[in-house]
Amino acid sequence: MNESRTTCRICHSPEIQPVLSLGTTPLADALRQKEQLLQAESKFPLNVAFCPHCSLVQLLETVPPDVLFCQDYPYYSSFSPALLQHSRANAVDLIKSRRLNANSLVVELASNDGYLLKNFVEYGIPVLGIDPAEGPARAAEKIGVPTVCTFFGENLARELSANGKTSDVIIGNNVLAHVADLHGFVEGIRILLKEDGVAVIEMPYVKDLVDHCEFDTIYHEHLCYFSVTALDRLFRMHSLFLNDVKRLSIHGGSLRIYVEKEENVSATVRAMLQTEAAEKVDQIDYYRDFAHRVEGIRTELQRLLQRLKQQGARIAAYGAAAKGSTLINYSDIGTELVDFVVDRNTHKQGLYMPGQHIPVLAPEALLERNPDYVLLLAWNFAEEILQQQKEYQQRGGRFIIPVPNPRVI
Repeated sequence: MNESRTTCRICHSPEIQPVLSLGTTPLADALRQKEQLLQAESKFPLNVAFCPHCSLVQLLETVPPDVLFCQDYPYYSSFSPALLQHSRANAVDLIKSRRLNANSLVVELASNDGYLLKNFVEYGIPVLGIDPAEGPARAAEKIGVPTVCTFFGENLARELSANGKTSDVIIGNNVLAHVADLHGFVEGIRILLKEDGVAVIEMPYVKDLVDHCEFDTIYHEHLCYFSVTALDRLFRMHSLFLNDVKRLSIHGGSLRIYVEKEENVSATVRAMLQTEAAEKVDQIDYYRDFAHRVEGIRTELQRLLQRLKQQGARIAAYGAAAKGSTLINYSDIGTELVDFVVDRNTHKQGLYMPGQHIPVLAPEALLERNPDYVLLLAWNFAEEILQQQKEYQQRGGRFIIPVPNPRVI
């Protein structure tokens, strides 16, 4: 069912080298219903490799996209206030800087539940969402965001372009890393983009992932982990140019890149390419050291939780997100250590975490059951969650932050 690669996803070099194995794990977003708990769960190897030719960090296995992202995909962007705020600021900035109006077209690839495009709709700017997940796509239509429920690629781009739907702005947030056919996707962007248009794309930054040891952002949906060096090479292969870049704090450290058809590379991009070379982000030893630190976190976290449990502590977790699934499965944290997980996403409540089958409840359970400690699986939204959970903390509850060094706060 899954395909194991022997060549690089960008440059097709056969010399890709394994750097980290997170074991054989279930799909990170495949939460279980109660009646499924006794059924066999599909599991896939989670192995990370590095390409010495183009610097791309990538998974060796590809799970078919229709298995990952279609019918029961449980991720709805609108459940995170921080993400909504981040997205609105990006939209307002683009409306001003690109002088968008009623004659413009903004297309979002992997538009989810319309969380971002609704900001353009509010300003009277025509939009089109493209997303293969039926639930989120239906939710987007309900709030007035026209959405095509399918995967984006070269063929769809040709079809839209032939129908006069070329785009002034193409947005793709946290989607490029998910794409099995990178070249088809990037060529689709080139076809759909107007000559003076811009593609604005966000993805986690591999340098932040490595420097802060954010190994739990590695899961089967994320096939690629990009440096600016690798991205620059990828887009140039399609006569597109990475002209500008912003570093963002969201999701543990991300890039927002601005890609155009004319080459006009900013000093910021040039400086980041130089920094990556100086810090050896394009060399394998950088990633081997990371793998060693990841193993250390697993050992340390297991010891901390076991010690607290032996002292009679009750432990819960916050965040039934994909990263939480990677962390609990790689670190072998099950119901013997964590009693339950809470999450604001109502689509996940009442389900069970993949692999470890820890039940998912509403956040109110923290005050109802008063666990002594909460393992913060969604550490990328720590500020927002700690703010929400002030009452729990005032009652003496404490949080455990697992990454980059497990610690109690």
